Amino acid sequence: MTPFAITAPGCILFGRGEAAKAPAILRGFGARGVIVHGANAARAAWLVGALGSEVLALPCAGEPTLDDLLTALQGAKGFRPDWVAALGGGAALDMGKALAALIPAPDGPMQHLEVVGKGLPLVAAPLPFIAIPTTSGTGAEVTRNAVIGLPEHGRKVSLRDDRMVARVAIVDPALTDFCPPGVTLASGLDAVTQVIEPYVSCKATPYTDALTRLAIGPGMAALMRLMEGEDAQARDRLAWVSLCGGLALSNGGLGAVHGFAGVIGGMTGAAHGAICGALLGPVLAANLAATTGEAHLRLVEVCTQLAGALGCAADAAPTALQDWARSAGLPGLAALGVYADKHAGIVTASLSASSMKGNPVALTPAALHRVLQQA
Repeated sequence: MTPFAITAPGCILFGRGEAAKAPAILRGFGARGVIVHGANAARAAWLVGALGSEVLALPCAGEPTLDDLLTALQGAKGFRPDWVAALGGGAALDMGKALAALIPAPDGPMQHLEVVGKGLPLVAAPLPFIAIPTTSGTGAEVTRNAVIGLPEHGRKVSLRDDRMVARVAIVDPALTDFCPPGVTLASGLDAVTQVIEPYVSCKATPYTDALTRLAIGPGMAALMRLMEGEDAQARDRLAWVSLCGGLALSNGGLGAVHGFAGVIGGMTGAAHGAICGALLGPVLAANLAATTGEAHLRLVEVCTQLAGALGCAADAAPTALQDWARSAGLPGLAALGVYADKHAGIVTASLSASSMKGNPVALTPAALHRVLQQA
């Protein structure tokens, strides 16, 4: 067996009601802290109020850009916090994770950002980071990187360090109840993608297999149930699938969906989950056509699981998945601002993306062009 490593938070709490433990956990890391929350500050009032005056609350209204990060850093450094917590979707979690890493840093983000910066290791250890997700999608509560947008470069890039993994991740599915349908759909498709891509990845390990293999069909079924109406059990299942995907991608590989998504997200500013959802079916079809042997068998198994939820034949699963997502309201790539005249540049940029290296097979530029056309 090929050696592999496992990186994960020191503690993961999962289940309804677990978020109530957050104030006591945070106080255990010190009196002063920063809480990053989403656009609606009222959703974080229960946590901010429980911790009192020695807390700085910072909003993160959308997927964080470098300018957003620099503005937040300016306020947070002067506050001298003992810890950073994030309560929100993947964007808030990424902002919190980046702040925890950079508040102690003697230099700025560009020293450490990949691709557009120097990509240097962090000099100082990050502050303790505590993650409390309110959506089921990115799995950012258990990953070791923060994604930051640089619109002027047309890219999203990572700040990455093993020490950036949360000290504690609190996954309380009740915090995702009544999430708006559009957010549920896009983030849920991201969650499903993130248990599929690590399972078929050329970087899969026995650990990532154990997390992903049994999550694919239930994840798809839970998402389909939630698009019919609110369902607490489906929320619980999708939260578990999202957590499994985050752990798997942090310890294995992704694939062409995410290889494309970073480039397209940086170029258009479109929501990450929506991009992944639009690409998943066409990428599955391209990989099925290009693979043989064990890689192909894994893809067939994925399609069989998806087919069970979608009610179709296994070989029709990629198309059925795309059709279902469109009927549920997911926009195609063109509606997200990805036009045909941009396809060549996207393919070129995506070929060098780190996620693309985990794809089960190296897709040709022609195959990648077809994916963009179909998506």
